[in-house]
Amino acid sequence: MRALLAALAAGRGRVERCDLKDRMVWIKRYRRPGPRLALRAQAFVARLGGVPVLSPSPLLDVEGMIEREVRQIATFSAAGFLTPDVVYRGPKVLVLSHLGLPVSKHMGPLRDSDADAHDQLLVRCAAELGRLHRAGLCHGRPHPRDFILEGGEFGFLDFEEVPASVMPLATAQARDLWLLFLQVASRALQPETPAAAFAAWKRAAPAEANRALAEIMPLFIRFLPLARFLLRIRQGNDIIRFIAATDYLAGATQSHS
Repeated sequence: MRALLAALAAGRGRVERCDLKDRMVWIKRYRRPGPRLALRAQAFVARLGGVPVLSPSPLLDVEGMIEREVRQIATFSAAGFLTPDVVYRGPKVLVLSHLGLPVSKHMGPLRDSDADAHDQLLVRCAAELGRLHRAGLCHGRPHPRDFILEGGEFGFLDFEEVPASVMPLATAQARDLWLLFLQVASRALQPETPAAAFAAWKRAAPAEANRALAEIMPLFIRFLPLARFLLRIRQGNDIIRFIAATDYLAGATQSHS
């Protein structure tokens, strides 16, 4: 416990590992947010245009952000999903138990050594996200770095977004899938992987989420010409991911409609 108290007092990082005598924990610090003008503008545009899928999660202070994450951890855990335990909660910090290695860390060494195994991890992420959606939940910002795979068991981290509080659940789940495909479509090493990942999600996910995906895709498709134009001017990973995900899901939702 002395090591944890020392780390809490001395540390400055947003997320910091702390090795205790009997286990490893993670210290997650929450800082007072700035004016968040971009998010406020995004919320205004979503309301003005009647496009709930663009709505950001409610803007909260530090205490609210901590409460939101603790509540989400409890909700996911109660539904049977592997999540970190809250070891300690302070006014501006959470201390969480260590679950295992993020999927993104598993993928790194496989990129140059085993393309099949690398891409199967992306498919597993999609399947587990579908299982989460079938349970009536959504993650908010699904990414291989926020999923844990340890000893074959899959877990979830970083519950900082609650999109279902500002949009219908099915829309939030469809948004989850599109956000995950920003990674799947751009990181897959084999051309058949996006289709396999989409099929894995669709087998597990509720039909309402799949219908909502088909409804929201035309909005993202409208931005594709602009994204391709910007890519000619300046290369950017975010633009590449947007184009790859939107291109694939546009075709997939149309062919399955």
